[in-house]
Amino acid sequence: MFQLLDTFLDHGAKGLGMRQSERFMLWIDAVGGYWVCLGDEIILGQPDRQASADVPILGDLSSRHACIRRDGEGYLVEAMRDVRIDDRPVQNVGWLRDGSRIQLGASVRLMFCRPHPLSATARLDFVSRHRTQPSADAALLMADTCILGPKRRAHVVCPNWTREVILYRRGQGLYCRAAGVFEIDGAACNGSGPVTKNSHIEGSGFSFNLEAIQ
Repeated sequence: MFQLLDTFLDHGAKGLGMRQSERFMLWIDAVGGYWVCLGDEIILGQPDRQASADVPILGDLSSRHACIRRDGEGYLVEAMRDVRIDDRPVQNVGWLRDGSRIQLGASVRLMFCRPHPLSATARLDFVSRHRTQPSADAALLMADTCILGPKRRAHVVCPNWTREVILYRRGQGLYCRAAGVFEIDGAACNGSGPVTKNSHIEGSGFSFNLEAIQ
């Protein structure tokens, strides 16, 4: 797995545990909602009672339609049902690159993006009208870091922010890093600190929430 820059790993405090298979919603004020998956293998499919899909999409799909797998610094998709990449059918497995167009079934269309050159985190944008349940603007396949901020290379572009905020992983913990002082769950934090999957993070010019997906 792609390694974090050393500056992201110089904090000794342990974050509150988050298993690699967990998911959460990222709600960013005045920007939108994002479905975040922490696993190296992500199942895409229609929602069902067994919660078979890591990213449940409301569309004409199987409950386990495709699997996107992070392999080192790259991504590949395993077709369990009808899948196309850039209009070409995937027989078994196909590699994804920044800008790849994914089609699931007859009508669900996604765009695969790798916006930041120093992070293995990827984003799935909805090209068709379909959305997740609960509804999200995009799905984030989080590796070691998730960058929020005003620059185009951010995983989530927040145009009115004046600085970058970074969610990052260390072991089983999840942390938040930003320049200067900000608050995590009402407590002042200088530089970085651990967060939970139900945290509220707020600073000068930015505010967002994490919400566990049941």
